[in-house]
Amino acid sequence: MTSRIENAYFITGTAYAGKSTMVKTLAQKHDGILCEENYHDRLLPELDKDEFPCLTYTRDLQDWHDFVRRTPEEYKAWIDGAAKECEILELRILDELKDQGRLIFVDTNISFDTLREVAEPDHVLIMLADPEISVRRFFERPDREKQFIYRLLMEEPDPEKAMENYRQGLMLINSKDRYEESLNAGFPVILRDEKRSVEETLEMVEKIFGLTE
Repeated sequence: MTSRIENAYFITGTAYAGKSTMVKTLAQKHDGILCEENYHDRLLPELDKDEFPCLTYTRDLQDWHDFVRRTPEEYKAWIDGAAKECEILELRILDELKDQGRLIFVDTNISFDTLREVAEPDHVLIMLADPEISVRRFFERPDREKQFIYRLLMEEPDPEKAMENYRQGLMLINSKDRYEESLNAGFPVILRDEKRSVEETLEMVEKIFGLTE
């Protein structure tokens, strides 16, 4: 197990809650090291497929249409498995970064249990959006990966059926139960509020992290 990472600040939670924006803003303001969503991807080419079957699934995929043709249950199992594999890589990277003398801001996949072991008690924040937003607005961002998936779905023989199948998978990984688990994980929580500005959210986050001047 990686030792405690005293200079890292972790933000986890659901999609569309503002995690990515906040991590980038914090790193820029505090001249910190930015670990964006999926920052472990740089290690992907060297992974062994037997040790990391979920992460190498996309690396070695021959026909990307198979990605969107999986059942919702298969999609959920892959997401859960990938999260566990990502944690291994995240901890490996953070162990290399922690001695550089700078603050580290992390958009993380690391589990709550592991965060309790490796993070300082006031260095973890959960940001949540309503689960329905995470599903309904999944394809609204100009995110390259999401738009690629959208094109795959539109190329299916029955795009409407393919889209509904994929949304069912999104619903499984953005369930109310998972939302409640996050709410009750014991870490500070910020809920998405459309009326709150980025600056106001930043002020809240800095107060939680003890980064106010």
